[in-house]
Parts: sequence; structure tokens; C-alpha cells
Amino acid sequence: MTTAPATQYLENKWDASHADKMTDSEKLLYRSNLLGSDKRITNYGGGNTSAKVMEKDPLTGDMVEVLWVKGSGGDVGSIKMDGFATLYMDKLNALRGVYRGPEFEDEMVGFLPHCTFNLNPRAASIDTPLHAYVPVKHVDHMHPDAIIAIAAAKDSKALTQEIFGDTIGWLPWKRPGYELGLWLSEFCERNPNAKGVVLESHGLFTWADDAQECYDLTLAVIQKAMDWFARETAGKSAFGGAVHTSLPAQARRATAARLMPAIRGMVSGQQHMVGHFEDNDAVLEFVNAKDMKRLAALGTSCPDHFLRTKICPLVVNFDPAKPDVDATLAGLADAVAAYREGYKAYYERCKRADSPALRDPNAVVYLVPGVGMITFAKDKATARISGEFYVNAINVMRGADAVSQYQGLPEQEAFDIEYWLLEEAKLQRMPAPKSMAGRVALVTGGAGGIGSATAERYLREGACVMLADIDDEALVKTAANLAARYSADVVRTVKMNVTDENAVIASYADIAAEFGGVDILVSNAGIASAAPVEETSLDLWNKNMAILSTGYFLVSREAFKLFKVQDMGGSVVFVASKNGLAASPNAAAYCTAKASEIHLARCLALEGAPMGVRVNVVNPDAVLKGSKIWQGEWLDQRAGTYGTDKDGLEAMYRDRSMLKRSVLPEDIAEAAYYLASDLSSKSTGNIINVDAGNVQAFTR
Repeated sequence: MTTAPATQYLENKWDASHADKMTDSEKLLYRSNLLGSDKRITNYGGGNTSAKVMEKDPLTGDMVEVLWVKGSGGDVGSIKMDGFATLYMDKLNALRGVYRGPEFEDEMVGFLPHCTFNLNPRAASIDTPLHAYVPVKHVDHMHPDAIIAIAAAKDSKALTQEIFGDTIGWLPWKRPGYELGLWLSEFCERNPNAKGVVLESHGLFTWADDAQECYDLTLAVIQKAMDWFARETAGKSAFGGAVHTSLPAQARRATAARLMPAIRGMVSGQQHMVGHFEDNDAVLEFVNAKDMKRLAALGTSCPDHFLRTKICPLVVNFDPAKPDVDATLAGLADAVAAYREGYKAYYERCKRADSPALRDPNAVVYLVPGVGMITFAKDKATARISGEFYVNAINVMRGADAVSQYQGLPEQEAFDIEYWLLEEAKLQRMPAPKSMAGRVALVTGGAGGIGSATAERYLREGACVMLADIDDEALVKTAANLAARYSADVVRTVKMNVTDENAVIASYADIAAEFGGVDILVSNAGIASAAPVEETSLDLWNKNMAILSTGYFLVSREAFKLFKVQDMGGSVVFVASKNGLAASPNAAAYCTAKASEIHLARCLALEGAPMGVRVNVVNPDAVLKGSKIWQGEWLDQRAGTYGTDKDGLEAMYRDRSMLKRSVLPEDIAEAAYYLASDLSSKSTGNIINVDAGNVQAFTR
């Protein structure tokens, strides 16, 4: 069907008993957060809100009118008070006198800081004049799919009049900026009874002199559009009807898991990219439809959409009726190359004398019939949000094409926004990427002390991490802790028994579907045992070898398979042990298995070097804090071996070291970071001992 049925009403969340205690600026924040909490009202980062508030001038003490408006780059759903720019209204009005005309409107952004109230450091957005020059106290600018579907229709003006009459007006397409602010001002003067306006190919403005009234109005206008679409499209097939049938959910994810590492390798030439896979109902309806290719080629309409998704997506050649992933992979390189050439041609056709240099020419959005949508971006959040924006675009195309004819922005207009000098300046102001931005790491034993510390070190440097562990409960706790501090976007978990070949293979399929591939393997799953050799059972021996040798082989083998598909290099870090180099009494099984790890790493370093894959080892010793292997029998056994008690064991290990220092999980994590990062880009086959000094473990 074309839109959600009318029974799916927008919820009015305004609580007057709560809001009535707020100041006008606090009500603006409240209204903004409510509006941004529903993606049917506006997309992430899309739209803005404002209020004209009387404030005490900090210099004169006089009461002055101040525009509070969402600052540049903010999101109304998550904005805080410091996310609003504040500007003197009298100075904003004075800007009319210095405006030199449409060809000079970009220079007006440079005047906005001169209007700042109370030295507020929040930069004002390009939409500030649109809010300032509406002669009403409260203004909402939203990007609802239902309204943009009207705005992107060929007969947008007539549809607006049909649905809203004279209550909501219409303005033709104009790039956001100072001139559009003047257009909106003139519209208000000519139509004093209008309560809002639809901007062609852009979005919705609504206004009122009361904060709650403005909120209620915004919801009512959007709901009216949703209801109208529901009536007009009832019983109609969307996008010309389906010509493909979706694969089952598990097969869709498995297909994505095979496609994504290949695409990732092809599009990560300028920087490591992170992927996101989406196969919700809206996406599947679109990718399976007869008109999908025609509509996708038209590009998106709303500027927010194509700034996130590029001018158009790449449609992957895949037939779900005869699914042949190998054949699709075989043709993928040519398809990606063709897209790049097409994008470069678009740049050459549209560039101006002062246009910024060509940016990454790879597609952001990949549509796969019967499977879903894959998006790639510089980080996971951006990849996910880009997908959300394309879902918005799908909803817009569904509505507009059902009641009229969908139209994207003219190519030159789209280019002029994508390569707008003001947009380029915003990009140049962004902080430099962190050292592991775009990297994806799999950490086995990820719920333990060393594993979680290593994961956190990588997350701190901008990586995405999948925690693998056999302990479900510990995984959940560890992931929740890390996600709370680094965002849920960048943390995933998988239950993995490293000795189970099928479980290991499935885990790599998971990381491919979640993030697009893998760059770093930290093989850290552990076990410890102690017994005199004559008391070492075959089961105990085999258990050590299964986890510490075979397990390390299995996770490395599957990592190498992905590294080869991606063709981007990679890094493997084995967390072995001092005992792999220095024997200990009553621990033959453990020491032998750890020695096997180290030699396996040497072998893998030889095989990985031609692919740019580095393999190195960290050798810890006596890391008691947070380590699961130091729980239970192992602790008792080692304490017994050295004639001490539990409390004295850490002190014993510290005092026997050359440096007389305890070794912590964070110390191992620092070594694992160094070996996985570009800091050690010329090192492979190496061992770093992090043991506070143990002469028996010196490499020689």
C-alpha cells in the first residue's frame, strides 16, 4: 500500500502540566524534542525549530527580542539547550539593509555571528533567516515524509491547495538561504491568515504565537497529509507492483553478509568504510518493485536526503528467483566502477569555477532485489542514518508517484547543494577522524578483563567492535556498559565457542552483515589449567589445545577469508602468554598450547604479508584484574603451586617481576591497540611481552 493507514495517528505528547512551568526557551526545547522523537515528523538532523523570546540584554539591561533557533548540525530529537543559537532580532532585521541580492546571498552567513546574543558560541544555521523573518513567535520546520511526498510531486502546488486550501501555502523550489528567508517573509505579508507553507522539494513550515499551539498545528498538518494519502492510495499497488519476491529473512542476511565485504573493499580506497544492512518492509517493497530502477535513477528530492545518500543509489544485479551470489560478486567490480565513472561525469557536467574538489565517487546506497538495502559510510552511525534517509526517500517516492508523478531535484540544483561552498566549509570544520575510524574489530573472549579493555581501547579510537564470548550473561553486561559510553551503533555481540567451526563461521557472517566486514581480529579467548603432568588427563590436555590452539586457528582462518575478499589488508593480534615462551611448573597443557599460539602467529604472519595482513602477539603475565581465568580452580591451583594464598598471589607476581609492577588489562589493551593500529604498520611476526619484566620470557 502507498502510505500508513489513517488509524496510525501521530501521538500528541504535549503535557501542559509539565510545560506550563517552563520558560519560553525551555518550551522550545521541549517542543523540539517531542517533534524529533517521531521519524514520521522529521528525519534525524532534519528540520529546525525556533522561538522569539524576550531576554534581558547582558550589556544594557534592557529587554530585547532574541531568536532562539536550532544551531547548525543539530538534531531536534536530541538537542539540549546549548544546541540553540541565539541572535538579536533587531540585528537580524538590520541584515536586510546589507543584502546585495541573490547572487551574494552566501555572504550573509558571515554576518550571522555579528547578530549573536550573549556571546553564544553555537553557530547559526543557514535556515536562520527563514525563522527570523516569519513574523510569528514560534516556528517549526519539519521534513515529514507525507509532506515531502506532496512537495516532490510534479503538481505539488495543486496538491497543496487541494489538501490544505488557503491554510497552508506553497513556495517553489529555492535553495535554503537568505533569499528564501525573504520569500517566506513576503509570503507571510501577502497571506496573513496562513498558518504555514509547503516548500517544493523540501519540507514544511508551520507557525503560531503559542508554543503548544505551534506543536499542535505541526502535528495536525502532517496528520492531515497522512490521512489524505491513505484515502487516495487505498487499494493501489505501490511502485507499479512487485516483480520480485523476497528471499526468506535468513537468506537475505546471508546474502548481504557475502556482498558487503566485497563492496566494502571496493569503496574503501580513500578511507575505511562501515556498512549497514536494512531489510524492513518499506525497503523490500521498493527493491522488489517494477518501478524501482526508474525511481531510483531520479534521485532524491529533499536536500537532507541526497546529502546523506548521494545523487542516486547503485542497483545491484541480483535475481532472487535464481539467487546466484557468486555471479553477482563476479559482476560487482564492474558495476561499482561504472557508478564511479557516472558520478565523475556528473561532477564534470555540473561543476562551477569555484566548486570544491571531487569527493568520494562511490555510491552510498546499494539496492538488492529480494534482499534489501546496504549502505556504506565513514562510520556506523552515518551508514545507519544514510539508510534511514533513503527509507524516507522511498516513502516520499511511494506517495508522490501514487497520486501524481515523483520528481527529484534538477541535477544542477542537486549538485549546487552537494558541492555548496557553505556545505564544504562545514565539512572542513569537522574534527579529524580518530586513528581507528572506520575499522571493525572482532574480539574473542570479549566479555573478560583483557577482552573488554581492548574493546574499549578500540572504541575510544573510533572503531566498531563485535564482542565474541561463550558467556551470554557477561556479554550482555559488557556490551551494555560499552554501548552506554560509546553508542549502541558501534558495539555488537555474538555468542561464540571458538572450538565450534560452524559457530566461528556464523560469527563472521554476523560481523559482515552488521558492519560490512572486519579489519582486526583480537584472538583472546582463554582457559587456564594447572596440574602435574602425571595428573593431567587427556581431556584436560585436549581442552587446552582445543581452545588455545585450534580455536585460534579457526578464528584466524575465517578472518583471513574476509581479509582476502576485502583486499584491504588487516591485523591479527593474538593474546598469548608469557608461558608460551617461559615454562611454568604444573602447567604443561597450558604452556604447550600457548606456545602453539605463538608459532601459529608466526606462520600466519608469513601467509598474511602478501595480502597486507599483519599478525602479532601480546604476551601478558599474571593479569588478575577482571580476568575470568583467574576465577575458581586456576586461582587455587596457582596459589598452591607457589605456596601462598589468594590475597598474596598478586603481590607475589608483582614482586617476582623485574619492574615490581602489577600488570592490568588496560596494559594489554594498549599493546593490542598499538599492534592493530597504523602505528605499527611496518611490524608483523612480532611479540610484545607485557609482563613487568621476566627474563625467562625474553625473546631470543
